Amino acid sequence: MPGRGTPRPASSRSRHRGEQMEARTLLQVLVRQLRWSYDRFRRAYEQGAREVATMRGDPHIASATVAEPTFRRWTSGSIRTLPNEPAPTILEHIFRKPAGELLAAPREDAVPLPGASAINESEITMTARNAAEHAGEAASWALPDMTIDQIEDDVRRLARTYLATAPAESYRRGAELLQLARTMLDRTQRLRQRERLYLQAGATAAVMASASFDLGSLPSAVQLARTAALYGEVIDHGPLQAYAHGALAYLAYWDGRPAEAVRLVTIGQNFGGLGDTATTRLATIRARAHAHLADPESAEHAIASLDSPAMGRRDDLHDDIGGEFGMPPARAAMSNATTWILLRDGTGAQAAAERALELIEARPTAEQPALRGKAAVDLARARMLQRDLEGAAEAVEPVFALEADWRTMGVLERMAGLRHDLIRSSLADASAAKALGERVEEFTATSSASRSLASTGPLALGL
Repeated sequence: MPGRGTPRPASSRSRHRGEQMEARTLLQVLVRQLRWSYDRFRRAYEQGAREVATMRGDPHIASATVAEPTFRRWTSGSIRTLPNEPAPTILEHIFRKPAGELLAAPREDAVPLPGASAINESEITMTARNAAEHAGEAASWALPDMTIDQIEDDVRRLARTYLATAPAESYRRGAELLQLARTMLDRTQRLRQRERLYLQAGATAAVMASASFDLGSLPSAVQLARTAALYGEVIDHGPLQAYAHGALAYLAYWDGRPAEAVRLVTIGQNFGGLGDTATTRLATIRARAHAHLADPESAEHAIASLDSPAMGRRDDLHDDIGGEFGMPPARAAMSNATTWILLRDGTGAQAAAERALELIEARPTAEQPALRGKAAVDLARARMLQRDLEGAAEAVEPVFALEADWRTMGVLERMAGLRHDLIRSSLADASAAKALGERVEEFTATSSASRSLASTGPLALGL
């Protein structure tokens, strides 16, 4: 038992009285309970001002705010009279107590004892207000739907005009749209808006991957195709992921990795929500991958699957946007011609190439250069497989007239293959074969994309 001179331990109520004495105003007590900094108090005050303005029909109140020195005076007990309106009304609205009481010294019963389970009305009110404010801030992070409508229109135009636009210009437009989509993503928290923007960002990256390949930059094309696949994964969009995996498969066999191409296209075919166009596109890519692997049975099976009746299925990428995401019969026939060339089937290749050229003639004039050059070289190579040098020279003649912008990697790849055909042909010593070979070399050298051919393996060129 302590002696007379030993100080007795302070009771919990005594400790509470000491803490209460440190608090100069009830407002200070409440702010401490809520663990509010000045910035957090200011946001609550401005929110309260807007609510009071709405209730009173006075828009001038909505712009009210509070400076940090004022906040310090209100909580330190250094003011003797109430501040000017609308401050008292806003404080009363926020804390549900008279302004005079808030700015005066706190009563003993205004602060719960340490460890007490009771929660006073102000704490309940402010917790609810805090939650409502947070939700309101999240809801305010949104964009007008019409701005997203516009970027959707722009991306659709980018894809649909791709065949009629020089690859460099398509890439430049795509880069602008991709940056715009990213900026918009930073300005909205609405899930539906973010989903729409992720789709546009992914579609734009996919078109840019095509442009990068056409310009001769394989690493950039791969990176952008993977970017498109990741955007598709974020929003669980099967068609976008399927398109991106198909592009990666194409780039893989072009890079001399046909087994990886088969793996990637298989993944692409297993995504959900694919329309008939997506199925056709992936089947043509699979056929060429198997042809690169010297697997004629699997390649022919993939081509045969293209004759299956359409199921009437559509998706919002390959069909609704279309353009570069589409797979019209002309492109399918052109791809199949390349597959037959890889399989060394001159008859099948010639039939497919001639069909492709026939279908290309029916397309808009502006789109024809991007397609006709590839199909024409395929026809020339098909005729070389049948030892028809004169027919090959006739077929490839229009390609030499292509402007530099349209001498893309797809054309150069095929021209390099034709050059190889001429070299290894039994007709190689013929003057006509030598002359044609020299023209092919000169054509290739005039393209900026030709530099990438130097590092290309024989599988990529279809040799």
